[in-house]
Amino acid sequence: MNPAPDAATGRPLRRGSRALLLVAAGACAACALVYELALIALGGVLIGSTVTQTSLVISTFVFSLGVGALAAKPLLGRPLGAFVAVETGVALVGGFSVLLCYASFAYTGVYTPAVVVVSFVCGLLVGAELPLLMELLQRIRRQAAARAVADLTAADYVGALVGGLSFPFLLLPLLGQLRGALAAGLVNLACAALIVLVVFGADLDRRRRLGAAAVLVAATVVTALGLAYAGRFEVSARQQLYDDPIVHSERSAYQEIDLTESLTFGGAADVRLFLNGDLQLSSRDEHRYHEALVHPAIAAARDRAGGGTDAGLRVLVLGGGDGMAVREALRHDDVARIDLVDLDPAVVRLARTDPRLRRMNRGSLDDRRVHVTTTDAFGWVRDRPGSTPVDERYDAIVVDFPDPDDQGLARLYSAELYGMLRARLLAPGGVMVVQSGSPYFAPDAFWSVGETLRLAGWTGRPYHVDVPTFGDWGFWLAGAGAGDPPAPGVGDPVPEGLRFVDRDVLRAATVFPRDRGPRDVDPTTLDRPRILDYTRRGWSDY
Repeated sequence: MNPAPDAATGRPLRRGSRALLLVAAGACAACALVYELALIALGGVLIGSTVTQTSLVISTFVFSLGVGALAAKPLLGRPLGAFVAVETGVALVGGFSVLLCYASFAYTGVYTPAVVVVSFVCGLLVGAELPLLMELLQRIRRQAAARAVADLTAADYVGALVGGLSFPFLLLPLLGQLRGALAAGLVNLACAALIVLVVFGADLDRRRRLGAAAVLVAATVVTALGLAYAGRFEVSARQQLYDDPIVHSERSAYQEIDLTESLTFGGAADVRLFLNGDLQLSSRDEHRYHEALVHPAIAAARDRAGGGTDAGLRVLVLGGGDGMAVREALRHDDVARIDLVDLDPAVVRLARTDPRLRRMNRGSLDDRRVHVTTTDAFGWVRDRPGSTPVDERYDAIVVDFPDPDDQGLARLYSAELYGMLRARLLAPGGVMVVQSGSPYFAPDAFWSVGETLRLAGWTGRPYHVDVPTFGDWGFWLAGAGAGDPPAPGVGDPVPEGLRFVDRDVLRAATVFPRDRGPRDVDPTTLDRPRILDYTRRGWSDY
């Protein structure tokens, strides 16, 4: 049975045109979801607050969908021309959305207003798509409104599924956020060409076909140029975030990894590692941080074991894929085994192969005593059985995670993780040290770590040292159960090669000034990640 002629022109449409329109509608919905997810991912990288960015983008986008649907009413009389204009706008605004927001953040320091405006404009245009597609669908074959809505929304939802799966599993790993959004823009333009020039091409006179084709070709050229030059833009914009030249940059499956190097510090190179734009270490003073983090835990573990064990000490390092904490642990001759668990294999690979980092960590990750596992630390700990034999547990546990500035990191500071470490992996008399942020810049977050340890069955002692790159930086050294907490020390004999910590430094490190002493704060759990709010609130003042 041939399809009915077009209601406006009386011209017959080719077979399968309705199916083609529904497929194109689904592809447009997929692109719209890609734009949303790309903006959410970008906010998580630049700002760090995944939940906030998700809520901000989705709520703005959904609200503007409704505004766009209302705004499309006057356009329904000329749906083909309006669809070309709307789809071109969607492709350009959505395709360049990540680039625009990234540029605003890098060059002006303004992000949240930019992402709100871009999300609103993109949602406004996407919201106008559905009424126009509905009108075009009805022009192919008139049917009851409810049936037409069912067909179009089914295509829309299937497209959303495709877009939702394509972004994390295809576009992000292969193209990244910038190029992934631009690639979706090209798909939008292809959908517009399919609907206007193929499905409804016979209903347009030559002038209108050429006009529509010219608009779509021009938008395609602009988007393709954006795709071609996205790499150069990204390097330029990323460099704006750092004071020193970038010498290595990559996007792993988990984060942005950047190395910078400068020769401005007394003629010596200052190498800095950044993850998602957050400074992790500086070669000028990372030894202060890592010496203060590692040696008190190993010394306390040795003391509690009565001078060590016959088999040697076992050390677990969670995080620390750069190899610096492992380097410090290897200074102790009685350390028999070190297990390192870090999320990102790209960081571990860089630490092993980059000559700057390898020079700093002294090739520690290739030492025969070191065993590296690249996986999520929380899941790795959770999968350890509670019946782990004593000789496979750890005398010293070093927790070296980045500051908890997003939901994923906040769970690594939870009572649940600390409780599992104590119950499943700690040897009798063992100790744990936790990097806990700055007691000066984020005091509530720092003291919340102590409350969280207490809730998880640990007894902890805080201490802090001066790391010029970071400022006043703190740690918690904890033992299981009640009793006196372990005291920070360097052990006997003192490891060779220490440049910063000694007994006097660590004795002074346990003293806190009156304006940065203990605070009335709450612990962090998986259900209530309070340390996330404490961290943001503390650092927002600086």
